[in-house]
Amino acid sequence: MDSPELMWIVVAIVAIAVVAFAAVAVWRNNRRKQREDLAKRFGPEYERLMQEHGNVARVEQELQARAKRVSKLPIKELSDSERKTFTEAWRQTQERFVDTPSIAVRSAHDLVQQVMRARGYPVDDFDQRVADLSVDHAGVVEHYRAAHALHESNRQGEGNTEELRQAMVHYRALFSDLLGNSPEREPGSRRLTTAHA
Repeated sequence: MDSPELMWIVVAIVAIAVVAFAAVAVWRNNRRKQREDLAKRFGPEYERLMQEHGNVARVEQELQARAKRVSKLPIKELSDSERKTFTEAWRQTQERFVDTPSIAVRSAHDLVQQVMRARGYPVDDFDQRVADLSVDHAGVVEHYRAAHALHESNRQGEGNTEELRQAMVHYRALFSDLLGNSPEREPGSRRLTTAHA
């Protein structure tokens, strides 16, 4: 083999190595971006799953499966009249808290499920509800978990007034997010955190 042929072979090998290196770099960059997008989209839920599983690939696979499942659900925005009806129901539930906190928490629990159902979320299984909500409402999923735990404690007769108040606060965060309201703009939200505290 003469020198020019050897040189072309070396150039070809170097070119293949450079292309392979670039392809790996692009692939890694895409994976990093996908991770960042998932972490941003799922926020605290991404972190919770990382602590629970400790395996990035497994967490990403689970979150992508959740997103795929929810994309097939008939999720819709509420109409103005539905939003108004639910907001009024929340106001009444909140007012009930003063005299009957335990009943108000049960009512808040039921109302959140009604809103979820109206939006198109299945409500049969709590763990599945949380997983489904985490796709588009990741910022309030922990509120829902906390509210549900306090609701269950209340159902067993173990909830004190402060825990019931906290359950209402947690349910309100999810309720507001499902309605498309921020807690600050929700009618009567100040009333619960001050007068009912």
